[in-house]
Amino acid sequence: MADLQQRLDEVGLPCPPDPEGLFGAGTAAAVEAFQHRRGLRVDGICGGQTWGALVEAGFRLGDRFLYLHAPMFRGDDVADLQQRLSALGFDTGRVDGIFGGLTSSALADFQRNVSLPVDGILGASTLRELKRVMPRHADPELVSTVRDREQLRRAPRTLLGRRLAIGEEGGLDVLVTAVRRHLTASGAEVVPLLHPDGSLQAAAANAAEVEAYVGLRLDPDRTRCSASYYAGYRYESAGGRRLAELVQALAAVALGIAPDGVQGMSLPVLRETRMPAVICELGPPAMVVAHAGELADAIVEALTLWAVTPLE
Repeated sequence: MADLQQRLDEVGLPCPPDPEGLFGAGTAAAVEAFQHRRGLRVDGICGGQTWGALVEAGFRLGDRFLYLHAPMFRGDDVADLQQRLSALGFDTGRVDGIFGGLTSSALADFQRNVSLPVDGILGASTLRELKRVMPRHADPELVSTVRDREQLRRAPRTLLGRRLAIGEEGGLDVLVTAVRRHLTASGAEVVPLLHPDGSLQAAAANAAEVEAYVGLRLDPDRTRCSASYYAGYRYESAGGRRLAELVQALAAVALGIAPDGVQGMSLPVLRETRMPAVICELGPPAMVVAHAGELADAIVEALTLWAVTPLE
């Protein structure tokens, strides 16, 4: 408990009036503030996702060597590296704080361009060069953002032949089946992902090389419809935001409930997928069951409109 409080204090979220080692109202409030800051579900409970994010937040660029490793390095230092490289024109993929293959390739390209040994490792000499070489503008546009937008602009303006993933955490397999049937009729290839673990769903979506992911989540306490897309480390998925806006607006109409807006989050399935991805949170259960057909139509319509206009 003292470790949790110390880590929260180090990221600017002290836990008074709780004494050291006691999880009281002050610590719970600090956990909630951290969850909100990092785009996690806000419940005041330090579970696996929150603890992992808190550990990642403690890393600063230069604290450790960074290179392609299994499991992949994660942390704020990785995100800082990705932002610096992307601002200089080296494409790391989305800024997600995960040191994967694209980040490794971008780092190697940087080393090659500054005449350093090309090993894909962020060591002392590479870090010095990275800090020495500055972008020309104070707030440069990241090459990863430009690449994302260009890919969306060049994509087909139809669902015909597109590969899509529809996922759910539990309780909505019938709805997923209905959406899959409707999308298949529109000419799309659909990958259903039925698993409670968002990281496993993300890995499956990446392996299938889908072009968009729509996750459906049943919330018994929810009376409105909301949707989330990936945003984190001053980066957001433009295509994901557009898709989230369409899904939540049309799903709300189908259910006859009020829309609750969209928000950028860093949940595992949003952060770890490489394509535009959204999670649509639905409820109450009785209404979702009663309007399953209309809801399936709404999701297909949202994807159809997104294909036509993937960016605002």
